[in-house]
Amino acid sequence: MQIHLVDGTYELFRHYYGAPKSLAKNGQEVGATHGLMRSLLSMLRQDTTTHVAVAFDEVIESFRNQLFDGYKTGEGIEPDLHAQFPLAERACAALGLVVWPMVEFEADDALATAAARWVEAPDVDRVLLCTPDKDLAQCVIGDRIVLLDRRRKAMIDEPGVEAKYGVAPASIPDWLALVGDAADGIPGIPRWGAKSAAAVLRHYCRIEAIPDDAAAWQVKVRGAKALGEKLRDHREDAMLYRKLATLRTDVPLTETLEDLRWVGADRGALDALSAELGAEDLIERVHRWRLG
Repeated sequence: MQIHLVDGTYELFRHYYGAPKSLAKNGQEVGATHGLMRSLLSMLRQDTTTHVAVAFDEVIESFRNQLFDGYKTGEGIEPDLHAQFPLAERACAALGLVVWPMVEFEADDALATAAARWVEAPDVDRVLLCTPDKDLAQCVIGDRIVLLDRRRKAMIDEPGVEAKYGVAPASIPDWLALVGDAADGIPGIPRWGAKSAAAVLRHYCRIEAIPDDAAAWQVKVRGAKALGEKLRDHREDAMLYRKLATLRTDVPLTETLEDLRWVGADRGALDALSAELGAEDLIERVHRWRLG
């Protein structure tokens, strides 16, 4: 069996900017929700799709905002997009999917927790983290936990992570701490770029193992002296940034693996939602309905 863990926040964003606009009967923009539903229904038609959950950032802020003032917030998100998060959660539930709306934690934390919890479960062959988000690359294990970019139909396993980022999955939080992540509001360490961080971390793996004095480094990197000085001056910041970039695997998810088994859409809920959204054609795309 394969477990599909879907980054609902990413999916809603990509459909907002990629799917046609559409208005509900009350005048609300709902095109992203339409696109998300169509995409998930297409995924559910595949024979290999049996166990599914979708995680959303119900609020953009999380516990990380208490650790660092510069961490990402909901500021700047288009109102038409922000207003569709509750609709998207309702849509996924109406499709019969397990939905994790995150408040204290982030959607990525829920996905990381589920992957870690069930990767070794009996009969589980693979966990598919359905997102291209580099943050979740830290969760990849061999070909058992992989990233799946559904839009590009591209799968990234552990060798794929190393080829793309230059470091093993376990070093991704350290790499993000040094390089920074503008999407999450992590500034990184001055002068450290993707290539220099990858070269150093391929040898040392973790930030705390990197000597302050670049003369002691056992790897040659261009501009090593300046890099070492900046890391020495900002080492405390780097450790904080790594904490921000490290996904939690202790989110209190209440569902069992069997709860993730998809048994069909909820006819009553989907009929009502489709009528509200002015998307009655979605009903025709459903190939299985939940009994009882």
